[in-house]
Amino acid sequence: MTTEHAKPARLSRLTFHGPLSETRAAAIVARLAPARPRTVLDIGCGWGELLLRVLDAVPEARGTGIDVAEEDLARGRGHAEARGLGGRAEFVAESATGTGRGPADLVLCLGASHALSPAERPTAEALRELRRLVADGGRVLLGEGFWERTPTEAELAGMWPGARRDDHAGLGELLDLAVAAGFRPEWTETASLAEWEEFESAYQADQEVWLAGHPDHPRAAALRERLDRHRGQWMSYRGVLGTAYLTLVPVTR
Repeated sequence: MTTEHAKPARLSRLTFHGPLSETRAAAIVARLAPARPRTVLDIGCGWGELLLRVLDAVPEARGTGIDVAEEDLARGRGHAEARGLGGRAEFVAESATGTGRGPADLVLCLGASHALSPAERPTAEALRELRRLVADGGRVLLGEGFWERTPTEAELAGMWPGARRDDHAGLGELLDLAVAAGFRPEWTETASLAEWEEFESAYQADQEVWLAGHPDHPRAAALRERLDRHRGQWMSYRGVLGTAYLTLVPVTR
């Protein structure tokens, strides 16, 4: 028996809001923690899972996550309190565009370069902003999309509305943009297909299971259309769109 107000859980299967495995996240934290950052800024943080893991690994650090999604921020605050990090982690509802919260010793920007720039193709400007926001001697961890290979016209047509080849750079060009913005790449790694499949499956799983059990619910038709559309988009960029995780060192000014 269903009610009109029943709805699926939201993203409960996701640990990170992106194609990032537990193994890779642990390696990233292990690489960033020895620098002992005292201030951590997370741009477009969502619920800030990686931010909290850095704070847990560096007891003297304090962190601020900024995002415009209050539901995700509330989830982050709850996780921080549950882990005893509430006094060192702040989650703030605000835009990152033009933010004055830097410079920080460590800046995280995972899949959120668009939050730093209103430009239609924000990567280059976002990298310049990240250089402004990180302290000399600090680090930036950038998670950014790139083309694994040049997409075909048919693949582009199946992706997000208006998808174009210049929406993303190749990996080499992305690294060149980082260097041009005032960084040297300390570490370059890319999400595996398995990480992408885990992310995309977990992204929809709550709603898919709910829809299977509530096919006649008043919300079902709209949800079914959205899930089917996103699955079609994923099948179009699967193996074409990648995610790079770049650990960047700012060139001292």
